[in-house]
Amino acid sequence: MALPEEPVPPIIPSCPLPGKICDVVRSERPRSCCGMAMAGLRTAKYQLPEWHRRNTGVYYQAFTASEQAERDRAAAQQLNMRPPAQRAQEYSKSTLDQRLQDIHFWRMELQKEIMELDAETNMLAAQKLRLERALDATEVPYAVVLDNLECRDRRQPPDLVTDEVERELLKEADLIRDIRDLLKRTIIQATTQIRSNRIAKENCELDWSDKVETYHIDDKCISYCNDSTNVQSHPSSVKFEENASTPKTWAQFSHDNISFGEQEKLASVQLRSLINNIIHDASEDLRMQRAAVNEAFDAHCKQLDEAKYKLERHLEHILKDIKDEEDNIMSLKKAIKDKEAHLKVAQTRLFDRSFRPNIELCRDEPQFRLVSEVEELAVFLEALKRKLMESEQNLKNLEETRMKLEKEIAVKANSIFIDRQKCMANRVRYPVDLEVASY
Repeated sequence: MALPEEPVPPIIPSCPLPGKICDVVRSERPRSCCGMAMAGLRTAKYQLPEWHRRNTGVYYQAFTASEQAERDRAAAQQLNMRPPAQRAQEYSKSTLDQRLQDIHFWRMELQKEIMELDAETNMLAAQKLRLERALDATEVPYAVVLDNLECRDRRQPPDLVTDEVERELLKEADLIRDIRDLLKRTIIQATTQIRSNRIAKENCELDWSDKVETYHIDDKCISYCNDSTNVQSHPSSVKFEENASTPKTWAQFSHDNISFGEQEKLASVQLRSLINNIIHDASEDLRMQRAAVNEAFDAHCKQLDEAKYKLERHLEHILKDIKDEEDNIMSLKKAIKDKEAHLKVAQTRLFDRSFRPNIELCRDEPQFRLVSEVEELAVFLEALKRKLMESEQNLKNLEETRMKLEKEIAVKANSIFIDRQKCMANRVRYPVDLEVASY
């Protein structure tokens, strides 16, 4: 508070006191010993103007000191009120509180992103496990297909042909190889995505841990007050670090970590959907191809059964023909034997009648008849012998046909055994469903 105004004395410039003793005007009176004795005392006294000047200087110095003290008090009071320390402390505390809210917000966002990334990574790992199980489940079908092809290579000619079954088996083998390659590539892709998810999660966790530590530090700072016992003077702390971030870069850093996590999470979700589609499509393709191979096997086995049945019917006819031909040959041989006996009788009669004497050697009717009989028998025997040769050749042909038919029947039986007992029985080991086997 300013002092009331007082009358200001006239300003007289102050001057320093004389630094030497003033000369006293000597009296023109005659000198005496007494005058001589007082001369030294009179030299230590001030003149009256000097006395006034000194008093005025003392007054002015006191006034100046009072005025300077008043000005200093007013400046101190004004400095104490602009701004008050309590108000500044409250403002700092409010900024710290706002900072705590910002840290809490980003900490919760990071924690949410970490939990979502962890859950997504676990789901992707489960899908990767499905891929691995599906890949393992394709080993049995692939081994079955290779075994089928190897078994069918043991078919005997002329059944060793590139038929519809073999074409379908080759298509199935190519399909399984393509599926296995696709599953392997997808497993590698899933492994890479899991690694990316964990990197994004690790970045968020490091940021989150920094936020938690910073939150505890600022929360401790906001709890400090003038009465706190653990406050100290740290003059060197009033500075900004060169590597310190700005609020914009600080928020952008957490935003970038969350954005990177969201991108990886979206890629992981898309990959999981892709894995579902791959396993489903692969299962459907395998199921359809397996059905096509089984249908080809069924159709081919029916063809083999029908061919074998026809061959067996032909073999029955051939066997009957062989028996008939053998009976015919036996009949022909008996007929030839009988005719040869008749021929011998007729020839013996002619031979004996050739010994008739003289005129008795007559070309009589019996002679003509015997000659005619011998000629007829000879022609008939020749025909019988030709027929016997033809029958024997027919029998030989029939035997060869029988052997061929029996061989063909054996080949068909072997083909049926391979396709039905080896291949189709082995295909029972085929997984029911690749999609089911992946769980």
